[in-house]
Amino acid sequence: MDRTAPTPATAFFWDIAEPFLTRSGTAIGTLMKFPCLRVDGNFFATCDHRTGDLIVKLPHQRVTQLIADGQGRPFAPAGRTFKEWTAIADRDEATWQSLLAEAWTHARNS
Repeated sequence: MDRTAPTPATAFFWDIAEPFLTRSGTAIGTLMKFPCLRVDGNFFATCDHRTGDLIVKLPHQRVTQLIADGQGRPFAPAGRTFKEWTAIADRDEATWQSLLAEAWTHARNS
């Protein structure tokens, strides 16, 4: 699986992610055997291949805020919660663009 062959569940993610691939240092990588976005070697976003949910890495405080506001859910693959990652189900283009930009900046500055 790669970004040139998205599944129906991941197509929305790759459409939103495409402009980020033109940013300096940004590339496609693999996270837990799934395609993801990286900047300067740091992971910052992926898509749940089953649900199509956006999964982004942000500062812990921001993740906590998104979960408290009902926008995000804890990201807990195999039952272990990743404190700097959240899953976003709502398919809103502007929200996803904004969160990807936040995640990109966070990863770039890490």
